[in-house]
Amino acid sequence: MSKVTKRIVTITIILIIFGGLAYPKVMPLFSSPSSDGGTAQSQDSSNILRVEAVEMEYETIEDRIFASGTVEANETVELSTETSGIITDIFFEEGREVQQGALLVKINDSELQAQKQRALFRLNLAEAREERQARLLERGGISQDDYDATLNEVNVLRAETRLIEAQIDKTEIKAPFSGRIGLKYVSPGAYIDSNSRIASLQEIDPVKIDFSVPERYLARVSVGDNITFNVQGVDSTFTGEVYAIEPRIDTDTRTLQVRAISGNPDHIIFPGAFANITLIMDQINDALMVPAIAIIPELNSQRVFVERDGKIEQITVQTGIRTTNKVQVIGGLEPGDRVLTTGLLQARPGMDVEITELQKSSEI
Repeated sequence: MSKVTKRIVTITIILIIFGGLAYPKVMPLFSSPSSDGGTAQSQDSSNILRVEAVEMEYETIEDRIFASGTVEANETVELSTETSGIITDIFFEEGREVQQGALLVKINDSELQAQKQRALFRLNLAEAREERQARLLERGGISQDDYDATLNEVNVLRAETRLIEAQIDKTEIKAPFSGRIGLKYVSPGAYIDSNSRIASLQEIDPVKIDFSVPERYLARVSVGDNITFNVQGVDSTFTGEVYAIEPRIDTDTRTLQVRAISGNPDHIIFPGAFANITLIMDQINDALMVPAIAIIPELNSQRVFVERDGKIEQITVQTGIRTTNKVQVIGGLEPGDRVLTTGLLQARPGMDVEITELQKSSEI
């Protein structure tokens, strides 16, 4: 027997051995089912679409705008003087609270005080002379013209006295409102005038929050709307209320300027801070919200698939407010409807469906 013949025989024997070993495993794949009932049951099971769904129920949502803004003091002023002179006393401590009307800085007024004393002496003499002449006038001892001249002198001296007192008042810098004083930039003995920087005074309870919103929200923002905001460095969320709106649109940015006010009793919000703001324009207490993934967009409409009596139905819906992962449905659905959230590519109207996992829409 030739070598070629031996190889052919060997290969044939090997194939027969492997074929015998594989036969028990391969034949079941080609064997018919044991009964017709088993086949029908398998086919019915494969035609049922298994999905997850949400059951619609009312929930409360808020229509919001996110913006950024700046914290401002409710009142702020740079302290200054109307007159020039040498500082004799400073009555405030840096960073402390002061009350409205409190004396903060005193400028030397010795010259004015001397002028006031002289004017008072002259006024006292003139008033005494006017009293004597008034008695003489009653008895006919002097003429009316003489009395009128004396009375006029009294009035002039009174006016001069009030003028000097007003000048003295300008040498006293007082707090125009209650607030917190800032850093001081002067010292006793320093000469100051109207251009000198003394200190700042700010009322920081409450504080104002200035921000802007896009022009398209003009009709939806109103006085009384609530805001929440936070600032860097403070692990708290603060609340406020819109109290003023600029009655014009900024033509450069096409935005509407809005101002809110917020309490700051602990003085932890500082003017000038950058604020991340959420403006709550409206609150809806009976909103139906579906997951955004359940909405199927079409050319001129949007639809969802719902399960009713074990079948799939296609519903056209009207949508409203959108949040991060939900969409408000304002038409087409009712509480209790079960909206499919998976299997949307395979779903067809009238198809049998089985819900394997059901959640409440408000719990998502």
